[in-house]
Amino acid sequence: MFAFRTTHGPVGRSVELAFTDRFGGVSAAPYDELDLAVARDDDPDDLGRARAENLRRVLAEIAPGAGLADLRQVHGCEVVTADGPVDRAPGDGIVTTRTDVVLMVRAADCVPVLLSGGTVVGAAHAGRAGVATGVVPATVARMRELGGSDVVAWIGPHVCGGCYEVPERMQGEVGAVEPATVATTTWGTPSLDLGAGVRAQLERDGVEVVDVARCTVESPDLYSHRRDGRDAGRHAGFVRRVR
Repeated sequence: MFAFRTTHGPVGRSVELAFTDRFGGVSAAPYDELDLAVARDDDPDDLGRARAENLRRVLAEIAPGAGLADLRQVHGCEVVTADGPVDRAPGDGIVTTRTDVVLMVRAADCVPVLLSGGTVVGAAHAGRAGVATGVVPATVARMRELGGSDVVAWIGPHVCGGCYEVPERMQGEVGAVEPATVATTTWGTPSLDLGAGVRAQLERDGVEVVDVARCTVESPDLYSHRRDGRDAGRHAGFVRRVR
């Protein structure tokens, strides 16, 4: 069920966080098993029920009794402050000071980032547009506005620079904003390393980085839109302030 899970922090500043894989759920092929994609109104009933059950299982494991703060991810830099449960608010970053709320971001090649800053936790979804517009620095800034300090970030599974081929023009546009993203595929064509871009942004902001990433394209236990197209489900990152 979990690609990575940990509880971190000194007494009084603990945080529970996890990145899921695709095991331990009830979704049928091609989404098997732990698909956490947003349920759409036109989903078949069995697909929607499976996704709801998958989410229920994860929340029961890592955040029993907590309310869920979820996003309708739009590939931008909007940051939502969750003062309670949130149902798919538009944005790509989310923060809270509450101990009874768990934050969630979904991904299937984009970079999921979970953050802890003392009495504030945060999560961000950074795709190509999110890296270029600075959603992760914006999330860190909001945490600090709310009193967060000594921020630590965990970078979760995402497509690596060796697999994320893009047109040369696109590489140049993103690289002009964040040079650390410029990379080359393993077969020698232009690519973007979004994880390297996120790491560079975090380090410039004085954030400690813990990299627990694996390449989604290369890891069959993870979902990848680039590898599987419309048949790709979604894994997710979850973070909760424990105390």
